[in-house]
Amino acid sequence: MKITIKRDSGLEEFEVSPNLMLLNALYEIKENLDSTLSFDSGCRSMVCGACAVIVNGKEVLACSTKVEDGDLIEPLRAHDVIRDLKVHKSVKLDTIKREKAYLKEYKEVALSPKDEELTAIQSDCILCDSCYSACPVFEVNKEFLGPFALTRAYRYVVDKRLQEPKDIIDNIQQNGVWDCTLCGECTLVCPKGIDPKADIIQLRNLSAQNGYMDPNLTAGFNGGGFGFNPNGF
Repeated sequence: MKITIKRDSGLEEFEVSPNLMLLNALYEIKENLDSTLSFDSGCRSMVCGACAVIVNGKEVLACSTKVEDGDLIEPLRAHDVIRDLKVHKSVKLDTIKREKAYLKEYKEVALSPKDEELTAIQSDCILCDSCYSACPVFEVNKEFLGPFALTRAYRYVVDKRLQEPKDIIDNIQQNGVWDCTLCGECTLVCPKGIDPKADIIQLRNLSAQNGYMDPNLTAGFNGGGFGFNPNGF
């Protein structure tokens, strides 16, 4: 069975054993065919997110994806490639600093099981970066906070213990909630079933409650983009 890997030198074809998980196939290549092949891996059990790659155009975890004959394996999109399938995943640290989504000042409030359910799924993120790779906005605008950062923002904004949730709302307006196209690509590729698109919609609602508005709509009204004529003609 043959698979093709996009490497620094171009596309390269390898013969691998059938019925393997992709990560096992990559190790088979490294150990038996080409020791210079570079890729990331860690837990091998869908917990660390290190082994995320693109297979036939879709972001997947190599440890949980069965390899098929003719598969094309590529590194994540919109990331600096270190070598072969290994990419730089520093974008998350930058977005956390910008949005400041964490419990910096919190109240002593007991959380009910229902409160915890509100953010249970968002807390399952394994930092694989698949959502950033799939995001068409991040691909063209590296200043965009992106799916992970906005889901994280929602996770803390709805946390009853956070003293000033508006601080986070303020920090996600520029290159944030209104820049998302709501295409849902991030949701489709998340290996943990997180739905950043739904979280971003909720953040837009919370932003509106705090006096913010989609700047695209504001520009349309101010510039007459919707056919509005202040003189009534």
